[in-house]
Amino acid sequence: MAAARSAAPTLQLRATKVGKILVNSRGFTVYVFSRDRRKVDSCVRIHDCLAVWPILTRGSGPLAGAGVKSSLIGTIRLKGGARQLTYAGHPLYTYTGDRRPAQTSYVNFFQFGGHWPALNAAGGEVK
Repeated sequence: MAAARSAAPTLQLRATKVGKILVNSRGFTVYVFSRDRRKVDSCVRIHDCLAVWPILTRGSGPLAGAGVKSSLIGTIRLKGGARQLTYAGHPLYTYTGDRRPAQTSYVNFFQFGGHWPALNAAGGEVK
């Protein structure tokens, strides 16, 4: 009998050319928005921002992978009821332009009036 395959953690660490950064359960880079405040999503109020930079929500597996500090993971509730994951108070996003896991081409990209850095395990911005 085959063992059931468990889902990957929602947040993981991955070594990239810009350093170890947070990635989602599929290995894609997780971003923060420089216009956000602690536990406040500003992208939601900018036309088409969330269409390009979707929020990160909890996956079906555990929240934190190896090296990710579960004590830094939280959520905020957006208008309409969606729950966006946060890390060290930063609302988390993915990018629709990323085509492969751990892609860093768009780290610190400027769009919608702000920059989109990645995060390290301590919750610091990686530019």
